[in-house]
Amino acid sequence: MPAGASRKRGSEFKELESRFKKEHRYKGREDEVAARIVNKQRAQYGETIAEKQQEKAGKSPDRGLPMSGYEHMTISEVASHFGELDKRGIRKIRDYESKHKNRKGLIERIDRYLDR
Repeated sequence: MPAGASRKRGSEFKELESRFKKEHRYKGREDEVAARIVNKQRAQYGETIAEKQQEKAGKSPDRGLPMSGYEHMTISEVASHFGELDKRGIRKIRDYESKHKNRKGLIERIDRYLDR
């Protein structure tokens, strides 16, 4: 199990590892591959030690945005918050998105929303 992982991630690790063994995938490397998958998820959702320290220090890249937890939101989750923001806030989200994640689908949705 990856060091510093939560119980949830530990359960996911064990489930992946047993599935790989059952399916005879990644022979001899089941635990390594499962750990890599879990660690990738932890990094994606800000669960690593470095991400937590960055957040505590106030250096999170999405800190100044009008939506909390933006870094970990999907396109549909971000779009569901459009009604809560003014056009200036939405433009701020668009600028951030184009400089960082650059998800084309989200940028197109923002542009359509702003063109209304």
